[in-house]
Amino acid sequence: QVKLVESGGGLVQPGGSLRLSCVASGFTFSNSAMNWYRQAPGKERELVAAITSDGANTISADSVKGRFTMSRDNAKNTVYLQMNSLKPEDTANYYCDAPRIGRGLGTQVTVSS
Repeated sequence: QVKLVESGGGLVQPGGSLRLSCVASGFTFSNSAMNWYRQAPGKERELVAAITSDGANTISADSVKGRFTMSRDNAKNTVYLQMNSLKPEDTANYYCDAPRIGRGLGTQVTVSS
């Protein structure tokens, strides 16, 4: 059974940092590229970052470039999203996705003073 479980979200002030984690099980994690998406109420889903199966290459959305970093640890079946210099417009539900395999339910990030 494919399972993707995110954690690390919360309430943070503008300019703060959070580190999201997503633990995967039920498939061969090291063979799969991974994505982080976010979706805010009333807005379309946005691809935030993606990483290749070996972790050698990443891409990120222009809206988060220079502030967010995606990484993975294949020994732990985990992907991470380090988010720095957070802004109110980063407020959303963030979830990880394994293309053509499945996605998690997400973790809420709220950036507010």
